[in-house]
Amino acid sequence: MERKNAWKKYSEEQLEKVDVLAKEYMDFLDNGKTERECVDTIVNTIEKAGYVELPEAIKAGKKLTAGDKVYAVCMNKAVVMFQIGTKPMTEGMNILGAHIDSPRLDIKQNPMYEDGEMAYLDTHYYGGVKKYQWVTIPLALHGVVVKKDGTTVEINVGENEDDPVFFISDLLVHLSQEQLEKKAARVIEGEALDLIVGSKPLADEEKEAVKAGILKILKDTYDIEEEDFLSAELEVVPAGKAREAGFDRSMILGYGQDDRVCAYTSLKAMLEIGQTERTACCILVDKEEIGSVGATGMQSRFFENAVAEVLNLTGEYSDLNMRRCLAASNMLSSDVSAGFDPSYASAFEKKNSAFIGKGMVFNKFTGARGKSGSNDANAEYVAHIRAIMDNSDVTFQTAELGRVDLGGGGTIAYILALYGMNVIDCGVAVLNMHAPWEATSKADIYETKCGYVAFLENACLR
Repeated sequence: MERKNAWKKYSEEQLEKVDVLAKEYMDFLDNGKTERECVDTIVNTIEKAGYVELPEAIKAGKKLTAGDKVYAVCMNKAVVMFQIGTKPMTEGMNILGAHIDSPRLDIKQNPMYEDGEMAYLDTHYYGGVKKYQWVTIPLALHGVVVKKDGTTVEINVGENEDDPVFFISDLLVHLSQEQLEKKAARVIEGEALDLIVGSKPLADEEKEAVKAGILKILKDTYDIEEEDFLSAELEVVPAGKAREAGFDRSMILGYGQDDRVCAYTSLKAMLEIGQTERTACCILVDKEEIGSVGATGMQSRFFENAVAEVLNLTGEYSDLNMRRCLAASNMLSSDVSAGFDPSYASAFEKKNSAFIGKGMVFNKFTGARGKSGSNDANAEYVAHIRAIMDNSDVTFQTAELGRVDLGGGGTIAYILALYGMNVIDCGVAVLNMHAPWEATSKADIYETKCGYVAFLENACLR
């Protein structure tokens, strides 16, 4: 049952492919630090590959046939792609589903204040974070400000070499005796995660001169007022580019790999497949880190509505046919898994853990403790997936998310399973999951992309 290390099987040609994919993936991480940026990058990529936006196809009255490629976007934060197969959609689709939101800090709607002659932006953390990991590191500000007249101002500060960065302060060790006695969850309180954005007072300004100076910069640079924060979506993320890690450059260290590593490999798989029998689909959604809620989360009707529109353009639509299509589909819920960390071995059950370098990871179930909140794939589907991966020489492993009684986690799998389709969790093993900088293996990324291609081309279980 010992799984092989993927690095050991590669030829020189394959090693080159691993590095090429890793470089492209790192560029994707650098260009997509928010959901909006990910969607922009994805749309630009797929349109070059022949994908047509679904509303355009509808407006043109286009009938979709085998090989046609369409996509739809929801509020600039979620995207779904379809490549039409040769078989009727009522026989099911092969679906890859991942999320493109990541843990971060969000700027509040009334955020700016001055204290101690320093200017701050107040934040609210998003998703599961260890708050103490976000202090003292260089941070960047990404997002949009939408003014009352409807114009959108894009903000991206902290990524270029000549950009300023921002930071959250921590108490110096000389005065931290009381702080260090707190539990880790309370060492840094949520309301203490305030972003320092300036310290120079505006000349001739008497009251809150530092804040006034920052507001003047925002007005001069972006033509925005303080009240425009009310209709802004600004995210605080680690500043800097993804980097190769290790003397052997075998790993990637970067922000947002949960779950953009699965989103990117899913995207690449969609672009690499040839003509398939079953319609291939890739859904990349928002809000997974906070329960898949909202209009752009997996629990919304966005995906279902898009499927209905595609069925209509293939001439197959009816409510019954849509239900048949979804129920007959196969899905890989593509999300990361916790990589075994020898430094914290007691948190894992070793023989059922994912290891860095041993290929893509399948989680028959996730959930917490007694499988609470889990999609638990049936044995027939697991066997089908095993056969596909082995026949395609994809290195894979199986895992659970840590020790049984310790914790757990969830994905979008249970939501798609509500349609009655076959669903299993799978993805890439990650170290430092949910930290500002996460680590993955180049080999695992490559094997996962290959596994997604094999799935899209070969899955056929009903």
